[in-house]
Amino acid sequence: MNALSRVAPWLLLGVLAGLGGCAPMPSAPPAKPKVSVVLLPQKDAQGQPIATAVDVKTGPQSLTLDQPFALAESGANGQLSQRTASADEVQARYADLLRVQPPSAESATLNFLPNKAELTPESEQQLAELILRARVRAGGEIVVVGHTDRTGTLEQNDALSLKRAQAIAARFKAQGFPEALITAVGRGEREPLIPTADEVEEPRNRRADIIIR
Repeated sequence: MNALSRVAPWLLLGVLAGLGGCAPMPSAPPAKPKVSVVLLPQKDAQGQPIATAVDVKTGPQSLTLDQPFALAESGANGQLSQRTASADEVQARYADLLRVQPPSAESATLNFLPNKAELTPESEQQLAELILRARVRAGGEIVVVGHTDRTGTLEQNDALSLKRAQAIAARFKAQGFPEALITAVGRGEREPLIPTADEVEEPRNRRADIIIR
């Protein structure tokens, strides 16, 4: 398999079977490697399906897998073919690999007091629980995206949303999470959870979305 592209590696399950530990007899032609690659379904942090694809190449042959459970494999003659496997078949064939794949991303939304980078009491409790759950993961990236409602100017809301994201990021850092794996960004009022007219207060838009991968 010369190339796998356009998809994160944990979305794939693949087996490349070579010749083992013994060299072939001089009179025997080299055995062709067996290729078996399946594209797993993927969802975003909100549980929505993500369109993914992978190019599988072996020698001059090339196939594109772009549907969940699409499977590329080579036969005894080395010919690469494609079909769609079932979830049960994938589970049976790749049980060992599935057991060691990284856990799915976890997401949470925390809410803030008006015009502040201070969490509501309910979200304070939610953050404490989120940090505890993040600790059990074997390392990974934490992304914090701050938001505001539409009260105030764009410039003010850009600054406030970033402060909110940075405040959450600081809490994770204070608990010993590696700074290099934490990203904090602000989106201002541009991505409201609940669309409103300008200058309308909406508590649900005063938030930070946290993704733990």
